[in-house]
Amino acid sequence: MNSINRRSALLAGLAVAGGGALAACGSGSGGAPALVSPDSKVVAATERGRRASGTVRNVTLTAAPAVLDLGGKVTAKSWAYGGHAPGKEIRLTAGDTLAAELSNQLPGGTTTSVHWHGIALRADMDGVPPVTQAAVRAGRNFTYRFVAETPGTYFFHPHVGVQLDRGLHAPLIVEDPKEPLSYDDEWVVVLDDWVDGVTGTPDEVLAELSRGMGGMGTGGSGHGGSSGHDMGDMGGMDMGDMDMSGGSDDGGGPGGSGGMSMKFMLMGARSDLLGGDAGDVKYPYHLVNGRVPTDPDVYTGKPGKRVRLRIVNAGGDTAYRVALGGHKLTITHTDGYPVAHQQVDALLVGMGERYDVLVTLADGVFPLVALAEGKKASGMALVRTGSGTAPKPTVRPAELTGMIMNAARLTAADEVRLDTRKTDRVHRVELTGGMAGYDWGINGKRYDMKHPTAHPLTVEQGQRVRLDFVNKTDMWHPMHLHGHTYQLGTGGPRKDTTIVLPGRTVSVYFDADNPGRWMLHCHNAYHGEAGMMTLLAYEA
Repeated sequence: MNSINRRSALLAGLAVAGGGALAACGSGSGGAPALVSPDSKVVAATERGRRASGTVRNVTLTAAPAVLDLGGKVTAKSWAYGGHAPGKEIRLTAGDTLAAELSNQLPGGTTTSVHWHGIALRADMDGVPPVTQAAVRAGRNFTYRFVAETPGTYFFHPHVGVQLDRGLHAPLIVEDPKEPLSYDDEWVVVLDDWVDGVTGTPDEVLAELSRGMGGMGTGGSGHGGSSGHDMGDMGGMDMGDMDMSGGSDDGGGPGGSGGMSMKFMLMGARSDLLGGDAGDVKYPYHLVNGRVPTDPDVYTGKPGKRVRLRIVNAGGDTAYRVALGGHKLTITHTDGYPVAHQQVDALLVGMGERYDVLVTLADGVFPLVALAEGKKASGMALVRTGSGTAPKPTVRPAELTGMIMNAARLTAADEVRLDTRKTDRVHRVELTGGMAGYDWGINGKRYDMKHPTAHPLTVEQGQRVRLDFVNKTDMWHPMHLHGHTYQLGTGGPRKDTTIVLPGRTVSVYFDADNPGRWMLHCHNAYHGEAGMMTLLAYEA
């Protein structure tokens, strides 16, 4: 069963049940602690305590089928907000209340939601069926209303199935009314890997991946086993549309009658920066602001001007190495929070991560390249400040092999660094599974949407919490925590999404100051949907 059908069968039932289904999960059983429900009084009280400006911004988000122009005579039948991908940017000032009405016009009875990625908001507005709300049924509307207290670069997308890997995403920018940075202009840059409506759909991708690689004789094991991507001396081959079953596409792999279809699975994607295996999915296009590199988005400016780039990786399975040819980038923020400024040649940006950088523009035409890390492909946009010929779509500026920065090497700005205090609770978060059975999980378990509050990681309000991400797999994972921003180590940057390399442990700290039930998951859309999720919940 594909991801939408598998999950939507549950969510449709929850939508009928409405809030009662959520309330039914509120009490503990078998000695387990009772959990704070998303609509509890303590959640409402926390929301009232946020610094609100009194300004309300009303927007309507219509999720509907769309034929998207990706440039270069490439069109894609997909789903999008308002007929565009990325969708229209929402821009607020910190303290504003966002009232966003979602209108679900998706086909085939498809349910959906909106998750506000990176925002510390009230739990019942987080957009995660069935944990925080019932899914929004086709033909119905739902209004998300919350105070956006913290300035920064964020984005929004569904949290149902693998809808993220369609065109349903858009930037959310929360401006600082006391902005400390000095710059002349802004350019929001959204990176995306694209398959939908070109070679298939994300649900077809997931269906193929979910068969695993057990039928290919790779020797991959389950938890902590080989990812199976190397394939011996086949690792460097472009498998393309090769069907390993000898012509049958009838569900090969475990449980299938033949071999494995290779229409979507990418083989031989390797990156030292990502610790080995770079990704699972073969994407026909990599987009910058919704455009293919042969017909790129163009930012027009003037030499000498200082521009703030807000970079968002909205992709499903691709980390991007980002550089602007002929320029240095000064990193100022990651995931919305300021860092000690660092001048670099390039950035490594995992799915769900955001970076703000400052750049002083030179005179000419320059490529902003998003290299699909380990995948031998790229997206591109242009910066034009004067005369000159546009570079080729496959250009590789020297900066891509210069000083490449990732979050692990940044430090938090003084004003946002967590104070030193005793850690009250520690949770070990083992990242488990592999490509052999496509059995991605946390602590050896796949998240079960039918029992969303089973086996939560619990915290109490006011605690200092440490999460130890222990990657027992042979792949990297961008781990995202909803409703909070954590700190990498004792002095690293404040983030909500961080790359955890294979075989490594990353410890993060946060203060439990936003009661509710929150997802903790891999932001690879396919790993998360396959089960690499868990619930972090406040005890009532």
